[in-house]
Amino acid sequence: MVNIQRVVILGANGTMGAGSAEVFAAGGCDVVLLARSTEKAREGLVGAQNMAKSITIGNRMSVGTYDGDLDETVGKADLIFEALAEDMEIKKAFFERVDKVRRPDSIVATVSSGLSIAGMVQGRSAGFRKNFLGIHLFNPPSVIVGTEVIPGPDTDPKLVPAIVEMMERRFGRVITLCRDLPAFAGNRVGFKVLNECAQLAAEHGVAFIDYLIGPYTGRAMPPLSTVDLVGWDVHKAIVDNVHANLKDEAHAAFQLPTYVAELIEEGHLGNKTPERGGFYRRTKEDGKNVNLVLDPKSGGYKSPADQKVAPLDFVEKMRTLHNVGRYDEAFKVFLAAKGDAADLARKVVLGYVSYALNRVGEHEVVNAASDVDKIMGFGFNWAPPTVLADVMGVKETIAAIEKAGLPVPKTLSNAKPGQRLFNLPGVNVGRFFAA
Repeated sequence: MVNIQRVVILGANGTMGAGSAEVFAAGGCDVVLLARSTEKAREGLVGAQNMAKSITIGNRMSVGTYDGDLDETVGKADLIFEALAEDMEIKKAFFERVDKVRRPDSIVATVSSGLSIAGMVQGRSAGFRKNFLGIHLFNPPSVIVGTEVIPGPDTDPKLVPAIVEMMERRFGRVITLCRDLPAFAGNRVGFKVLNECAQLAAEHGVAFIDYLIGPYTGRAMPPLSTVDLVGWDVHKAIVDNVHANLKDEAHAAFQLPTYVAELIEEGHLGNKTPERGGFYRRTKEDGKNVNLVLDPKSGGYKSPADQKVAPLDFVEKMRTLHNVGRYDEAFKVFLAAKGDAADLARKVVLGYVSYALNRVGEHEVVNAASDVDKIMGFGFNWAPPTVLADVMGVKETIAAIEKAGLPVPKTLSNAKPGQRLFNLPGVNVGRFFAA
């Protein structure tokens, strides 16, 4: 059993630093937020208060700086939680400092969204490596409870189940245990879909793709709006990491579109750069807020009226059926729909089911379909892949995947006739279609 009381956050002023501080403080820990300056650390404290919607949560927090307070606070900490920039060399430099002053029994964790856990501990002491692992919270962690735990090659095997139990019981997380592969489980599956949609937008347009692969397919937000929320820089870092380090059946889907790379160079990062925008850019026209839509071909932005999408019959029928809880009927409409748009929607959605469930196995990123279900359902707020297979019908899903030229996962081919695959207790599948 692991019992932590004193937590030090490295990178306190970032979104995940503040979010991590809120999670641990809400769970009853005393949290020290460290940053380059006291002002930056205080920004993290205020951010944590805002996420918690509580000023009093700050009573469990204090602030400090790397130069003035790291040695003393890390030396007293039960958990040192790294939430620095997603840069391997920056992380390794801080871990070298931590290794010199940490207690032998303290735990060190990274919130990295997909960098190599093994790479981070190269050159570190045996005691550091034994007590180091990834705890990947999803943004914002005050709302999204899906969390990945990723052991390193030298992590104490006894530590892993103790961390999982602590994160579940004390901090209310829904845990997926992952192997140390690029982007782990959630981001590898999720950003494959997001980047594929960004690729398709080059030909079909942003507004059309967000409509075609919208919430009716079982996701909280349209895909390109999601990329804007996450940040184009974060999106690029994740897909570049997978594209460079893995060669799986969807390798081409991780190639960052040229137009996205060019716009990032010009400073377009999505919602975090509102004046430049991303796939959408907010502005005012005649005193009213307007969301302009990116034209990937020109790199400019057009008014929504100029990119208005004509409603598709099968999409509108599915939305109506979702509203009354008839999800199986809605996806019968999905599989039967005719036309190029329906074919394109099936390619993306079935591609998600195929790719996600093919990440299950002894040498893959997770051991069981329920693991990928948990992180997609509670990390991304997307309908888990087995939920989609259930509402379409397993036999029908297999046939549609084969027709699309995609590999059929063993989870589907080994299913018994009539078997429902989604088996997370206490979860109503309607929550994934509520949007």
